[in-house]
Amino acid sequence: MKRILGIDPGFRTTGLGVIESDGHHSRYIVSGVVKVENLTLSQRLQKIHEAVREVIDEFTPELVAIEKVFVHKNVDSALKLGQARGAAICAAAGYAIDVSEYSPREIKKATVGSGGATKEQVQHMVQMILALGEGLGEDASDALAVAICHAHHYSLNAKLQESLT
Repeated sequence: MKRILGIDPGFRTTGLGVIESDGHHSRYIVSGVVKVENLTLSQRLQKIHEAVREVIDEFTPELVAIEKVFVHKNVDSALKLGQARGAAICAAAGYAIDVSEYSPREIKKATVGSGGATKEQVQHMVQMILALGEGLGEDASDALAVAICHAHHYSLNAKLQESLT
């Protein structure tokens, strides 16, 4: 079982979620959000960085995964999201933990089975996979979905490497 930190970066709210998984069975450890909406740019980035470091210190994940930037229409929003991602990635890099990145479609496909799944479908499947009750917020659920996605990819890659040797 590997302990995985999933990060759903946001410029207002960043979701964090930790699971343990062997790629087939996953167990919930912790999840939460970092709210930074009423802070200056530097304060936001510092708070995201510190929150990721605190989670790593307390829950010692071996693997970290983060959602890639999705540019739809607003380039300014994408740039701000990129800054939040950078703060989170730097926090993990400070512990020499490699960070894997997944697109929203990859995360949805790994969690729900469809890259076009809705937020509600992702939230429902995360609750089912991790045997959680209701009440899981959207950002925390998205972070756990990132971790679940990485668990599947990591397990598959490990099996492929094993078969090649």
